[in-house]
Amino acid sequence: MRKTILAFMALFMITGGTMAATSVNTLKDAEAENLMATSRNMSAENIIVPAGSELISVKAERPFINYIANVVYEQVPMRGYDNVAMKMDLMVPQKKEKMPAILYITGGGFINANKDSYIQQRMDLAEAGYVVASMEYRVAPTVQFPKPLEDVKAAVRYLRSHAEQYHIDANKIGILGGSAGGYLAAMGGTTNGQKQFDVGENLQVSSDVQAVVDTYGLSDLTRISDGYPEAVREKHMSAGATEALWVNGSPVFGGIDGGITANRELTEAANPIHYISDKTPPFLLMHGSADTVVSPNQTVLLQKALQAKGIHAERYVLAGAPHGGVLWIQPKVSELIIEFFNKTLKN
Repeated sequence: MRKTILAFMALFMITGGTMAATSVNTLKDAEAENLMATSRNMSAENIIVPAGSELISVKAERPFINYIANVVYEQVPMRGYDNVAMKMDLMVPQKKEKMPAILYITGGGFINANKDSYIQQRMDLAEAGYVVASMEYRVAPTVQFPKPLEDVKAAVRYLRSHAEQYHIDANKIGILGGSAGGYLAAMGGTTNGQKQFDVGENLQVSSDVQAVVDTYGLSDLTRISDGYPEAVREKHMSAGATEALWVNGSPVFGGIDGGITANRELTEAANPIHYISDKTPPFLLMHGSADTVVSPNQTVLLQKALQAKGIHAERYVLAGAPHGGVLWIQPKVSELIIEFFNKTLKN
């Protein structure tokens, strides 16, 4: 540094004190660049560590994830309100290249939709290089089918229309959900190309998805309790069953008074199996062997229906797993889901 100052003074005297400010800046920039280069090239062996401190080396193996909360993806009417903001939370890895996106749909028995759930599973996907959006949606008995499906379609369209903003590959969007969210994920996939469910904003882009993961979801709303005790089956046939409110609405507010079979046509129109076509994307289905809420037969029925139409559908049974819970956030489950999305969205 002393030599640099002396050289500068000599040059200043030679030029009669007329050295341009740009020359000073050039010297400073050169010194800063040299220091940065030295720092970058410095090995652990050359770092001086004070007594009482321990030097550790860390590799950048995980990406930095930006968490963007409460993004409004649509505004919709609900009973008593003309305009309600529907929100999603996004996890966006810091990467220069565009990434596939995954829309996560929470469960909630058709009567709630907490977008904060299963954050570990969503983080696993984000660290694997996916933009992950977790959405809220309208629920029964405030609304009835197909309003929640319209929300799913609107969320997909929002992601696709804001692909540049969130570094999303607009041609590669998958959908994932559990329980009622798994059912909506299946509905979102099987209704590819069904324009009657595209309502609201960002209609200039498609709501089609390229891959579906359905964990312990429903596929036939009249058979949720297949294989369960008679008392359980009777409850699912009642007018108070949440699947009945989902399809029929509340009779107090103009809905149908009856169970899930009160109107067969409406119920059939609310089943994902009804819409399977050549536009349906590949499916990964998963169910717990100890599920006492939604019969494991639900994902079996869907797998058979998909395969009958020539759609790729793989299914795994999670030994001893109940309906949701801690087993579903374990690494093995995330690995299977990521492997499926890698095959369908990254290749």
